[in-house]
Amino acid sequence: MLGHAVRARMVGGLVGLLLAAGTCAVTVIPASPARADAVRDQEMWVLDMVHAPAAWPITQGQHVIVAVIDSGVSPSVSDLAGSVIKGPDLSGVTTPQSDTSWGVHGTWMASLIAGHGHGDGSSGIEGVAPASHVLSIRVVTDRGDPNFVKYEHESNAEVQHALARAITIAAKRGASVISMSLGYGVPSRPVRVALQNALDRGVVVIASTGNSGGTARARSAGQAPYSFPADYPGVLGVGAVTQNGSAAGFSSDNLSVQVAAPGVKVPAQGRDGQYWLVSGTSPACALTAGVAALIKSRYPHLSPALVNQAITSSAQNPPPQGYDDRVGFGTIDAAAALTAAARLSHDAGPGHGVRAARHFGGGPGATSPVPVDPRGTGRLVLYALLVLACLTVAVVAARLARRPPAAAPGGGPWPDNGQRPDDRQRPGDEQWADDRQWAGDRQRPGDRQRPGDRQWADSSRWRDSTHWPDNGQWPDNGQRPGTEQWPGSEHMPQSGQWPGSGQLPDNGQWPDNGPGHGDEPWPERQERRHAPSSHGPASRDAPPAPPYWPPPDPPEPPPRRVRPTQPAPDERDSPGLPWPPPGP
Repeated sequence: MLGHAVRARMVGGLVGLLLAAGTCAVTVIPASPARADAVRDQEMWVLDMVHAPAAWPITQGQHVIVAVIDSGVSPSVSDLAGSVIKGPDLSGVTTPQSDTSWGVHGTWMASLIAGHGHGDGSSGIEGVAPASHVLSIRVVTDRGDPNFVKYEHESNAEVQHALARAITIAAKRGASVISMSLGYGVPSRPVRVALQNALDRGVVVIASTGNSGGTARARSAGQAPYSFPADYPGVLGVGAVTQNGSAAGFSSDNLSVQVAAPGVKVPAQGRDGQYWLVSGTSPACALTAGVAALIKSRYPHLSPALVNQAITSSAQNPPPQGYDDRVGFGTIDAAAALTAAARLSHDAGPGHGVRAARHFGGGPGATSPVPVDPRGTGRLVLYALLVLACLTVAVVAARLARRPPAAAPGGGPWPDNGQRPDDRQRPGDEQWADDRQWAGDRQRPGDRQRPGDRQWADSSRWRDSTHWPDNGQWPDNGQRPGTEQWPGSEHMPQSGQWPGSGQLPDNGQWPDNGPGHGDEPWPERQERRHAPSSHGPASRDAPPAPPYWPPPDPPEPPPRRVRPTQPAPDERDSPGLPWPPPGP
């Protein structure tokens, strides 16, 4: 992410610049001229922290192109002379490269990757992979760019398509590593596709994770918001640490952080040839891209996944749990990463498999055919008999399944002749007629009289010792069924009336054609998604309450376009400082 810096000039005064994606004001600090070697002395803590000098005897990044997708890289600065390959300008604005605000941030990042100093090489900025080359592809503008406002008004689709094109161009032009010190707040399908194509081509992709770790949003949410492309699969996300190795306060903390690198007051060369102290996850990303360039230089056929594994597995100063969302697996170590890459390259290299002849008898020609017993007539006859027996069992089972089950005495209907299914007569040798009355003397089995004879069973007494009234009324002063009256002065079922004034089923009508309890319709007639009745609970004699279906969900609101966070490099918390520092 774009950091903040202050530039010192000794000609006519001091000038302060506001960088492309920065969000803080830039302060200006006066400085005095400094010796060229003082810059290298100030930079050595960065190089030593990532153990770059220990890796240079093995490789310095020869024959590797690192695509710097940023605000542009100036090829004329001293520490990058001859190491910059010009790429397209996809920013959508027409700022000329001669403008002093063109390529400020991108030049800083390129010097940390491929800077080779100047003079005899001992002065100025030396990158982690000083023998590599950078491919400059411009997709964003610095905040001081005269067309920055126009760039800000570009649509999300235009910005994301430009990034996708940049990734595709980098892969086609032979880049082995892509470095993106920028971030967006939302993912993009075209960018995701372009990244996958680059990974399939063997390109290692490095991105900064953002500078939102100290924001109020991050503190309230418990973690910083995710940044893309750092959070895309296959991309190595990088956080920032201070000179003492602790996580920088501004560095975003989330699970996209896999490793960390120096990101506070890192010396870099600007497009004006001056030296700056830049802060953010941007310089951390560039330094990590330099380590990836060393690995691809020494092991060009190592896949991006194995390069990422070499960097993460060899990280120094890992957190106590082995991983956390501030520094990932630890701080990058160039020398240890090369050692890990050598091991992974050996394991993944060709020629280490076991020849098939050792375990499979010398191949197909040396393998005898599988013995097969001859099949005689007796075995075929046996199989035929087994099949016939299975078919017979299946036919018998099917016939038994089609046979109708016998009617149960207490469950099914009586036969059409009105007689019971066993001896076709009821107990007492009296038949049950179609009018459902007893035959003969109209007495029940066991000589117990019906309720019409005003006697209950043979004792003529109620089971609670209450006499059955001779006046034909029920003990609760309701009339007996013989009078066709229902207790409580309501009609009996014989009158064709339902207790709630609904018609009986015998007259061909269903209770819902009369006023039911609560005026609620019968469940079988209920329409789908009918709102529940507003009446109180129905009485125990009422029909069941109708089922309830909730109303349909309201339609989802139309999607709103979300503009991503500006693809700017560093956001806040670490304003840049000029180099050299003030004199005594």
